[in-house]
Amino acid sequence: MPIQSHLIFDFNMGPQAFVLCKCLIDNFTIHDGHVAIRGSTLDSVLFRVGVIAALRSKKLDGLAVGVMVTASHNPEQDNGVKVVDPRGEMLEGSWEAHATNLANAPTTDDFLAVLDTLIRTTKIDISKPARVVYARDTRPSGVALVAALEDGLSAIGAEGRNAGVTTTPILHYLVKAINTKNTPESYGDDSEEGYFQKLGTAFQNLVAGRPPLEALLIDCANGVGALAASTLTEYLDGSLSLILENASISTPGALNFACGADYVKTMQRLPPSLADRLKPGQRACSLDGDADRLMYYYLDERGIFHMLDGDKIAALVAAFIVDLVKSAGLENEVKVGVVQTAYANGASTKYLAGRLPVKCVATGVKHLHHAAEHFNIGVYFEANGHGTVLFSPSTQSKLALYQPSTPAQSTALKHLINLTQLINQTVGDALSDILLVEVVLAHKSYTGIEWDSLYVDLPNRLVKVVVNNRNAFRTENAERRLLSPPGLQSKIDELVRRYDGGRSFVRPSGTEDVVRVYAEAVVRSQADELAFRVAGLVYDAAGGDPSKRPKEFL
Repeated sequence: MPIQSHLIFDFNMGPQAFVLCKCLIDNFTIHDGHVAIRGSTLDSVLFRVGVIAALRSKKLDGLAVGVMVTASHNPEQDNGVKVVDPRGEMLEGSWEAHATNLANAPTTDDFLAVLDTLIRTTKIDISKPARVVYARDTRPSGVALVAALEDGLSAIGAEGRNAGVTTTPILHYLVKAINTKNTPESYGDDSEEGYFQKLGTAFQNLVAGRPPLEALLIDCANGVGALAASTLTEYLDGSLSLILENASISTPGALNFACGADYVKTMQRLPPSLADRLKPGQRACSLDGDADRLMYYYLDERGIFHMLDGDKIAALVAAFIVDLVKSAGLENEVKVGVVQTAYANGASTKYLAGRLPVKCVATGVKHLHHAAEHFNIGVYFEANGHGTVLFSPSTQSKLALYQPSTPAQSTALKHLINLTQLINQTVGDALSDILLVEVVLAHKSYTGIEWDSLYVDLPNRLVKVVVNNRNAFRTENAERRLLSPPGLQSKIDELVRRYDGGRSFVRPSGTEDVVRVYAEAVVRSQADELAFRVAGLVYDAAGGDPSKRPKEFL
């Protein structure tokens, strides 16, 4: 009996996910930039993912590769898969084409032919061992999908380790911990207990001697984060109280429904289930379905909702780390930088640029992560709340060997070293990021109000325009300017100049025939107007029928 579900096939590679899946079935749908596929093909896809992961491990002389069965912030009826490379990072780009060819092979004979070609062209020694560690979130379809994955692993002779039901960031942690075990670069004990112990110990060290924090309310999106957050409390030893809401992991249809980080960011309001739970001034946050995104927020004394998104998290964390580096006397040796995308609020960019280097890259976690690796300490957070902090290997060695000359320098150094243990540097990790934010708030004695006042977000608007051919829209300068259609960018520039604090950019979707328009201005009504006017220009440039031009664009 086929599983009645969709599949989100995500190799952490962005637009290529569409290519991977397109040939497998005609009846596909798209959710939030991912390709969703009907359940009748899920078994074969997960089987092939098992083969791909095993081959990747064999190519790397048996280093463990990870596979996570999850659809993140998508509805419960969806499901998907992510492949994790040995350092806990995203799958290497050169393997995108290999994965595409294997996934798109239409018949068994074609699949075997592609498999043979892959093994020969990449010179994989099939006799090498293969190790794959895999896990799933709480979606009901995950049980059958894991079974199909295991069949793929068995077919190619891979050793599988089932990490059970856990978060995506914990799976990333396990992959790196397994591959660095008993080495000087050991990332921690390769178990869930090792993960929680590492985070809990570092957090307690960082808040020791600080006034106790008020309890934090966490919206767990009725997902696997509820299980992990509950376990985490046991390792905090009372240093932080967590109030878990939306923790119903067994209620059908509850996962990510009217709750979670994506809901808060998209709707820019409190999850309805928290309306009678959150008190004015109280800190709260939301996870997504697999606990790799985080969104903070609070209600002011008038009960008005204030969102503290990934941009706000980046500003808070980056400024804190810069202060620690200076206090440790390392400002001339350790350079801190922030990586953003064009979607970052202009006010956050202005705030950060006055304090440290800021680099803008194309949309996508892989671009942010790779750019952050070029700093001694690189901070990146997408506005949607996915992000982390990377300490380069040379910086971690420098911190370990550095001899402070004053007690203040010694204290700051200890804090930096503990941060390297608190932060999950393999991937954005909502639980790790919660503890990071709480450390900064404790050190700064900030409430959500003081944090929010670091800068004031510029009003912004995001509009989606359906087009016949998204490939006609080509960008440059980290997707902030258009190369084609010819003449469109100059028209956008002319419009932007009419608005105080105006900024707008246009970029094609990576997976569907739509073009996304982002606009900012100092006044909400002007940001809305600018977005719709630019959307109108896009509609015209795409050859849209003037008689069908949406009224909002006029």
